Amino acid sequence: MLRVTLRGAGLPTVTLGSGETLFFGRSPDRAVPEESPENALRITAIALPRCAPHVSRVLGELIVGEEIARLRWHGSGETQVSSLFDAPGGARRVTVTEGMSLLLDEGENQLVVMRGRLAGDTYDDLSVSIEVTPSGSGPVVARPRPDADDADDGATAPAPMLPRHSREWYVALALAEPWLSGTDDYPRPPSNREIYERILHWHGYAWNLERAQRVDDAIRSISALAFGPKDDPFRAGSGRAQNVRFAIGRRTAEIRLVTTDDLDEAERAAARRNVPPPRA
Repeated sequence: MLRVTLRGAGLPTVTLGSGETLFFGRSPDRAVPEESPENALRITAIALPRCAPHVSRVLGELIVGEEIARLRWHGSGETQVSSLFDAPGGARRVTVTEGMSLLLDEGENQLVVMRGRLAGDTYDDLSVSIEVTPSGSGPVVARPRPDADDADDGATAPAPMLPRHSREWYVALALAEPWLSGTDDYPRPPSNREIYERILHWHGYAWNLERAQRVDDAIRSISALAFGPKDDPFRAGSGRAQNVRFAIGRRTAEIRLVTTDDLDEAERAAARRNVPPPRA
């Protein structure tokens, strides 16, 4: 038998045993079937505190079997799951998207919903710890439910994004291109000059990005939106500039501020204008 414990900032500890299911998210109560004597102690739901309005009502479904614990993801955005201790072959980190299922490793699994926690007027990452341990005894169950008056029944809002085809959007596209094109082993992030040339190729007009300071300003705006104030590497004020830019490019792709479809659209626009790509 298994025992699974879920913890998070501001969240009461929830412990599940084999044969039980937990739904969690911004307002997951409606996902729980009507209770009956058969399922009253087997299915429950818990609302995560301080969820951003763009977080899905139901993020995940945690299913505890006799020998395995499975996470079925229902959220509309990407989420990272890291196994910290007893993963086969060592620690692992995977990204799950809507409709995916993942077997959780024994030990601690860290789930991070990027930009999922409301922090004043902006967003931080929302972290939840899921610990899976063998148990020789029966399940111990904590079944917290949010009060009806506290439940957020509003429709899920769209995630904050960059205005399409804006200067910052194109800078984000150029910065994240190595990850979007599958060449994320590129030895360094693109320089300001390379970003300017890529945007000129795609759009035919690059605003005033031939000035390096303008590119830096745009990257700072992208970083603030991608990370939030708590984890913004520019606010941290440490680390090499190239490492910061590498982190921002990867994060921009991970949270889909720009996508592979956006990159394809930009390349098609350049092709229609018969513009050759800039030389490497």
